[in-house]
Amino acid sequence: MKSLTPSFASLRVAAVLALCLSSVTAVHAQEGSKIAFVSNERIFREAAPAKAADAKIQAEFSKRDKDLQDLAARLKGIADKLDKDSAVIPESERLKRQRELADLDKDFQRKQREFREDLNQRRNEELAIVLERTNKVIKQIADAENYDIVFQDAVYANKRIDITDKVLKALNK
Repeated sequence: MKSLTPSFASLRVAAVLALCLSSVTAVHAQEGSKIAFVSNERIFREAAPAKAADAKIQAEFSKRDKDLQDLAARLKGIADKLDKDSAVIPESERLKRQRELADLDKDFQRKQREFREDLNQRRNEELAIVLERTNKVIKQIADAENYDIVFQDAVYANKRIDITDKVLKALNK
């Protein structure tokens, strides 16, 4: 006589079928979802606020950049002169110039490092402001057009869901 209780194998098949049916139902419920994508790379490259931030940073750091370039040129000139003169100057003078050159090079390296750190910090501050403004615009567009989700930066996004142009248009007003 067969047992009326289901076997383990038949329970497993039933569980798999139930899982498949629930997955199909979940996919069907999501078919009406509206999804969009925005390219932050394009925003940071093409949006007026991003361009303004770049110009602001350029103006803020151009003098320090020029000073560093001048110092690098001065260092190169001193090093070239030392190389040229090293055969004809006394050992003590050569050592003195080498120490001065090394000290100047350390100062240059320190200033260059500080410049990069300051520049990166300011760039990050300005990009954060642009990103905050961009996110507000994206939220407004998502609310107005009933998007369920908007992705920023993806490995791949189909052109039909890309709303970057709409965001750029709103940012460039």
